[in-house]
Amino acid sequence: MSATPQRHRRTRRLTLAALAVTAGAGAMVAAALPAGAASGGGSAKSRTVDVQMLSFNDFHGTLEPPQGSSGNVTERQADGTTKSIPAGGVEYLATGLREARKGHEYSVTAAAGDMIGGSPMLSGLFHDEPSIEALNKLGLDVSSVGNHEFDEGKAELRRMAYGGCHPVEGCFEFGKDFTGAQFQYLAANVTDEKTKRPMMSPTYVWKKGDVKIGFIGVTLEGTPDVVTADGVKGLKFGDEIETINKYAAELNKQGVKSIVALIHEGGLPANGAYNYDCNVPGAGAGISGAIVDIAKNVDSKVDALVTGHTHQAYACNIPDPAGNPRTVTSAASLGRLFTDTTLTYDRQTKDIVRTPIASPKPVNKVVTRDQTKAADMTELIQRWNALAAPIANRPQGFISADIPGRGSEAPEKPLGDLIADAQLEALAPADKGGAQLAVMNPGGIRSDLAYKASGSEGDGVVTYGESFTVQPFTNMMNIVDLTGAQLITALQQQVSGPVNGANPKILQVSKGFTYTLDMTKAGVDRIVVDSVKLNGAAIDPAKTYRVAMNEFLAGGGDGFTVLKEHKNKLVGASDLDCFNDYLTNNSSAAAPIAPPAANRITVIK
Repeated sequence: MSATPQRHRRTRRLTLAALAVTAGAGAMVAAALPAGAASGGGSAKSRTVDVQMLSFNDFHGTLEPPQGSSGNVTERQADGTTKSIPAGGVEYLATGLREARKGHEYSVTAAAGDMIGGSPMLSGLFHDEPSIEALNKLGLDVSSVGNHEFDEGKAELRRMAYGGCHPVEGCFEFGKDFTGAQFQYLAANVTDEKTKRPMMSPTYVWKKGDVKIGFIGVTLEGTPDVVTADGVKGLKFGDEIETINKYAAELNKQGVKSIVALIHEGGLPANGAYNYDCNVPGAGAGISGAIVDIAKNVDSKVDALVTGHTHQAYACNIPDPAGNPRTVTSAASLGRLFTDTTLTYDRQTKDIVRTPIASPKPVNKVVTRDQTKAADMTELIQRWNALAAPIANRPQGFISADIPGRGSEAPEKPLGDLIADAQLEALAPADKGGAQLAVMNPGGIRSDLAYKASGSEGDGVVTYGESFTVQPFTNMMNIVDLTGAQLITALQQQVSGPVNGANPKILQVSKGFTYTLDMTKAGVDRIVVDSVKLNGAAIDPAKTYRVAMNEFLAGGGDGFTVLKEHKNKLVGASDLDCFNDYLTNNSSAAAPIAPPAANRITVIK
């Protein structure tokens, strides 16, 4: 590694970063073409041209095929049954996108955030430089930021966008300076608290010939709730709807009438199959969550919404405020799907024609692993794997079977139990903090732990690379004082409040900590207070307990505001070190770790 990187800046694509808001802009009403108007795919004589928009979201630096159940998508069959299809891997994603573009004179590729952050070791070890390189090769044109773009703070995000080697570790490849993103990152609703200006460009205009399409990129307003405080220090996150409407008016003022919003916020379809028709039985009826309210209130000037964050797959039609049809899409996560949308551009009005007849329905396409690998992506993976190999292939321990984590839909995840146990064991000694129990946020578990993983190690061997993929954030552990009452409140905050009320985030707990979760009830009543016990004894609201958790939770992340009220904090080892030490100390080839029974939380449905 070079310790003295030479930095440079690239020529950027044309962007619109105007900050003034035009007042009194009238609502645009989308209409079908007049009778006799020609429609076509790209002829200079035709009034309309079809623009292909390929989109994806929540890539999370997943260059190699995701492990375990995280690497599958569910397909709904004609008879109502479902089929699981292995999917993902940037070698296949590149092939899929390139094949999809063939025959399309006008094609733009966009993304809805979380391109990096929470990444497997192959990318995360190198601060996601490999993923930015891969996204450049994929032909990505524009992406909104997501919450995970802020995992390492605003300065590191700017480095991802504009280039330069790491300020501490230098250049990772000898003689090469990291050049940054060749696509445009957008952050319209993220402003600097001091200057009040967007920290990055709010809009981008894609042009080809006489066709212009404007993009507005925002992340969820609640980003500070799901990122460490250091990651968003000095930044303010604005309302998604207000921000999009503001810049839609500004784009119109600039003469851009065709607009797409890239929103790192999403919804929850009624069915988890990627090909579920969320328009049945009615417009938007098959989807719930934050994106529904956003879609209903974003100005009619915006012609399509590309969304993310919830890692779900959907291609819905939710009418805009004027009652016109508007597509709202999401392509699951980890590069397992991409969405193919046709935008019919009217050269006379410079707007998108939005009628159910004018354009084909958006389709989510599976990134199957039975297609040819893209050779340039294979070379990229091999090159970075060679750099990572000395660390990545180091054995840490042994398991006897797959241990579900990220892919598990149950509230209690076997891998979550294992991680919490590792934290308790590491931090229970008096000189390490004296922890009596440990809690782990489910979103911090980034993958299953697969018994048979890719690579050269034997079945059941857990390498450093695999454990890093499970816990890539390297959060420092905190051991703190909490009262029994505060512990109970934390459990109640799993299923209530503005962050977790509609989408519960169930904490994973260490052995000996048990309680009942009654899902037939609502809000805080879902926690059966009398059932909360530690080693068989009821939690005493007035008693003080030593609790181990990562720094994200200790800072009130994921809506657990009560955890910020802790006292007597001691900073311990990192979560990854605790996990690796546990694997090493508690397993061998002859006695591997079995998946925990996941019987600490009793669920009533």
